[in-house]
Amino acid sequence: MTGDEKIRNAFENKNWPEVKVTDSWQIFKIMAEFVDGFEKLARIGPCVSIFGSARTKTDHPYYGLAEDIASRLTERGYGVITGGGPGIMEAGNKGAYEAGGKSVGLNIELPFEQFHNKYIDRDKLLEFDYFFVRKVMFMKYSQGFIILPGGFGTMDESFEAITLIQTGKIARFPIVFVGRDYWKGLFDWVEEKMLNQENNISPDDLNLYRVVDTAEEATEHIFRFYDKYMLKPNF
Repeated sequence: MTGDEKIRNAFENKNWPEVKVTDSWQIFKIMAEFVDGFEKLARIGPCVSIFGSARTKTDHPYYGLAEDIASRLTERGYGVITGGGPGIMEAGNKGAYEAGGKSVGLNIELPFEQFHNKYIDRDKLLEFDYFFVRKVMFMKYSQGFIILPGGFGTMDESFEAITLIQTGKIARFPIVFVGRDYWKGLFDWVEEKMLNQENNISPDDLNLYRVVDTAEEATEHIFRFYDKYMLKPNF
């Protein structure tokens, strides 16, 4: 079925009042996802989220790097939250699980590539239908974001966090991009075009994130941030 056919099929035999009724009942499903997420995640304690591509293979250096990062975080008492799927997400959960730390997965059902990995603690796996509910859980229950190379989803999650901090909608927390070679072109463009050429951001906005190469650099930035500010978990 083509894209146009799917759109036509979705609206076939539906009038506008029926669409509005469906939307109204959908509110209860959304509420249920929020309630379930709040109840489960509030009991876990301070966590750091690890983001990255679902398509990264187990023999890729970034997979091993994510494992190392997660292990270091658990050694300092942090749980690890991922999107619950394969690739970098699996590596983050694996590193936490094998180091004896808390391993959390916020999984979402997708038409391809997404299925929860086996390294998530059984009582810490949450399933979502809605991306926006899932992103609220990341923002509310993470004390930091560590972002490895990924695709559109990784960009979406990381830049939403930067935007919410920039606009004062959430308290500041550390955001670390890992892999200078991968991220260099993007952040050169941010500085040259967004800041210097168009003045669409402020110079201080460049300090809302850090770009590093190693697991030690990534985790030490998290640890130094909280040693300095003595901040408590968001919840």
